[in-house]
Amino acid sequence: MRAIWTGELSFGLVNVPVKVYSAIESHDAKSHQVDAKDGVRIRYKRVREGTDDEVEFANIANAYEADSGDTVILSKEDIKSMPVEKHREIAVTEFVPREDVDPIMFDKPYYLEPSSKSPKAYVLLRQALQETDRLAICTFTLRNRTRLCALRVVGNVMVLQTLLWPDEIRTPDFPALTEDVKIRPQELAMAASLIDSMSTDFDPEQYEDDYQVQLQQLIEAKSTGETAFPDAPEDEGDEDDEVADLLAALRASVKSRESAKPAAETKKPARTRKREAS
Repeated sequence: MRAIWTGELSFGLVNVPVKVYSAIESHDAKSHQVDAKDGVRIRYKRVREGTDDEVEFANIANAYEADSGDTVILSKEDIKSMPVEKHREIAVTEFVPREDVDPIMFDKPYYLEPSSKSPKAYVLLRQALQETDRLAICTFTLRNRTRLCALRVVGNVMVLQTLLWPDEIRTPDFPALTEDVKIRPQELAMAASLIDSMSTDFDPEQYEDDYQVQLQQLIEAKSTGETAFPDAPEDEGDEDDEVADLLAALRASVKSRESAKPAAETKKPARTRKREAS
């Protein structure tokens, strides 16, 4: 892995030198755009409006609208002059209970690696977060953006999870959810029974990206002139039919789960366990 940022993680008067690494990578099949007629690759050029004159990337700046309505052009040097761009610091501003941060705010995760000769300060903060069961809320600037982050522990590594700003999260407005819907006790009990029958410990390794698997099959088949999915069913489309008898559907679901239990004994039921550091 290659570090994308180097600086210090600060909390109180303690500074922890760290390197930041992206914690994720795409597993999507790589592709590029081509002309569908003959497969010739499509290239994009940056040209001046009204002409075909190409502009080098190094000569491109960003234009912004000032409060007065005037257009202001900022160069890369202008951006670098901002004080926030010069700070090489991940600043911890507060420690909060983990449940205070709604998962809807989570964005991208980054690994933090200690970069000093001794990792003692890093390990100390990591263990303190685990012991107190809290998240450290931080801010830092990466790639021309100030990020709001939650510092948490995964295994023996501290992870910096960028958070969405409050104004980036849209407010749901669904009229159907304002209606007074009557749920019968039997329906609720049967739904709880179905949930109980499907409860287990989460194991992400048992899932796979079906789209990417089938896409790779399609690529390989096309490369050899074969048919990838000869018996693929016709897409019937999405039908938004209401369940005629919700209680009957729930009962059938529970019965189906119970009949399938002998064949699925390898899956353990969900454990009741103490909270661990996420």
